[in-house]
Amino acid sequence: MKTLSYRVDQDRIFQRVLELAEIGKVGETGTQRFALTEEDKEAQLLVSSWMKEAGMCVWHDHFGNLIGRKEGSDPRLPVVMIGSHIDTVPNGGRFDGTVGVIGGIEVVQAIHEAGIAHRHPIEVVAFCDEEGSRFSDGLFGSRGMIGKVSKEDFLLKDEAGVTRYEALKSFGFGMNPDEFKKSVRKKGEIKVFLEMHIEQGPYLEQYKKPVGIVKGIAGPAWLKVQLRGEAGHAGTVPMSLRRDPMTGAAEIIKKIEDICKGDTTGTMVGTVGVIEAFPGGRNVIPESVVFTLDLRDIDLERRNRALQEIEAEIREVCNERDLNFHVGKLQEIDPVHCSAEVVQSLEASSRELNIDAPVMISGAGHDAMFMAEITEMGMIFVRCRGGISHNPKEWANREDIAKGTQVLARTVEKYI
Repeated sequence: MKTLSYRVDQDRIFQRVLELAEIGKVGETGTQRFALTEEDKEAQLLVSSWMKEAGMCVWHDHFGNLIGRKEGSDPRLPVVMIGSHIDTVPNGGRFDGTVGVIGGIEVVQAIHEAGIAHRHPIEVVAFCDEEGSRFSDGLFGSRGMIGKVSKEDFLLKDEAGVTRYEALKSFGFGMNPDEFKKSVRKKGEIKVFLEMHIEQGPYLEQYKKPVGIVKGIAGPAWLKVQLRGEAGHAGTVPMSLRRDPMTGAAEIIKKIEDICKGDTTGTMVGTVGVIEAFPGGRNVIPESVVFTLDLRDIDLERRNRALQEIEAEIREVCNERDLNFHVGKLQEIDPVHCSAEVVQSLEASSRELNIDAPVMISGAGHDAMFMAEITEMGMIFVRCRGGISHNPKEWANREDIAKGTQVLARTVEKYI
């Protein structure tokens, strides 16, 4: 393998990943750190110390994003930005997001230790609330950075009734959500945005590749479907007379699966992740059932056609079963294609390092999706064992993380 002009320390990267995982540790290998909590604060303080060790000055913007900056010889030039997140899903894993932040810090630290001069400033960002685990929306920090956050986003509440505004206000670090507009970045301020992340899927493992290059990110559409029938006694209402929203939901969910499996490209996926029945008694026919749908595809037109098919199936099933229904759209994010020029740079970096990195699609959403609205964007994937993520079993080998970081470092060299 060809070497970089500076040394990336794979042991330091991996040790930091494991050290960060101790904050909010659940069981033997799980991690739980929700945004703007005490665990998040402790984690941000630790990551801040690594940023400072790498020669960066550190601050928080008013969206809660943790930012480290190594100045270039010409501070007026646009920033080369590297970023991901360090918050987690409930009972999540140790590598999701964190490898991108720690890998980015490692790139800057290696440049700093080698005394390499560069003209462009470099920033490493740990975006706030990527997962959305606390306030149920997600990708907040990156949406904020590009000006896609409204005052209503600050009023969302967690399960304890605390608003995001209150959480930001009390978190410290000089953050003031009243001044959030001052933290919005504009086109031209960032030269390129690069994100490294574990794949969260089985493709790289299946093809025995340690690293992949992302060419596009599938866009999710999130729906909340409510079916309403009539509650009744489970033992006395004949099956033929029931208006049971649970059986209607089951039929609709099967039709959603059929629609997604009917996609010959294999890129469309649909997931019903939450089902709630009211009143929820084991011997009561439900009065209402609410379920969520997460539908994703890299092709926006194909995804929208599938949504239309699903809504038609909901209407037909409810008509046949005499159910009322309501379909609410929680969020729709368009698919995003990575910058062709950045993809080419990542491919060139991989070849120069003798790393065979296939070009692939990301089914999961990432902060990079929003950063693409104001700058050139590219992503690197690192193989994860079994394709498992959002799970305590999540695992990535230190050698694979190091190879991803080497590709990241070589690509950063091309831009600074």
